[in-house]
Amino acid sequence: MALTAGSRPDGTRPPVAVEEPTAALAAAGSKARAPRKASEAGKVPWRIRLRRDRALILMTLPVIVLLLIFNYVPLLGNVVAFQEYDPYVSGNGIMAIFHSPWVGVEQFSRMFDDPLFWSATKNTLVLFVLQLALFFPVPIALALVINSVIRPRVRAVAQAIMYLPHFFSWVLVVTVFQQILGGAGIIAQTLERHGWSGFDLMTNADLFKYLVTAQAVWKDAGWGIIVFLAALAAVSTDLYEAAAMDGAGRWRRMWHVTLPALRPVIALLLVLRVGDALSVGFEQFLLQRAAVGAGASEVLDTYVWNMGIQNGDFSYAAAVGLAKGLIGVGLVLGANKFAHLLGEQGVYKK
Repeated sequence: MALTAGSRPDGTRPPVAVEEPTAALAAAGSKARAPRKASEAGKVPWRIRLRRDRALILMTLPVIVLLLIFNYVPLLGNVVAFQEYDPYVSGNGIMAIFHSPWVGVEQFSRMFDDPLFWSATKNTLVLFVLQLALFFPVPIALALVINSVIRPRVRAVAQAIMYLPHFFSWVLVVTVFQQILGGAGIIAQTLERHGWSGFDLMTNADLFKYLVTAQAVWKDAGWGIIVFLAALAAVSTDLYEAAAMDGAGRWRRMWHVTLPALRPVIALLLVLRVGDALSVGFEQFLLQRAAVGAGASEVLDTYVWNMGIQNGDFSYAAAVGLAKGLIGVGLVLGANKFAHLLGEQGVYKK
């Protein structure tokens, strides 16, 4: 029997080797299939997502309803800033919006020409810069001090003592400072008993900005301590041990390990604080207005209250409040952009 080409002597043909695809073709095939899988994974029907997350949606629904009612629906009332609003033109204050005449930007022009508005703005900015320089670093320093305490019981007691004033009302805070720094306070009486002349810091208009800053530090520093202590608790102890093995002392470890770990939280709180720059307080200044006068205690919040509630000029007060809110939003966006330039996330990502 004749043998054909490629056949064996027994007449069978050898098995043909199938060439396997190269690594490049396999990689190309996997890359080609990856976008299709990603797109398929992203196309989850909304009904399935609704059924899957219905428990979370039901939990957040009351919060969303309250947020809409008390935070977003009242924003519609800012329309009175472009009107000459008169709440008595109709039997209902809401229906009076539809019957009040439109004046355009007249209220804003009046605001820019009002020297009292600029005086309140100046006081607000001065107090903001002072509180940012003196109040903001205090919780960070206290958190570092408490975190360095070895005994947990001592740390818990110190944290509780510093956090307690946060629950006090501003009436109680002002009363405490009055009993300590007032003309009939403990310090003034002690000085008079020893032949020194007494003093009354609660009525000193020149020192009022430092007084309210001290009150804010005493009341709210404990709240900031909790935030920074939570950030410090997330720092791995391996970093401190590695730094100690490299010969770093306590100050070196704080500078190269602790503070870099706090930097994202510091950037976030700083952005929020800058956005709240024009809201330095209301009750705190209103309670002490009679003692130091309007020239030292008038800020934008009290100015809006005086013009809108006391004088009944609701349209002008709404214009001032709207301008204050828009400036605050701009400050948040600018501060958040600055945080992005520093490599931090800020309030939201890029």
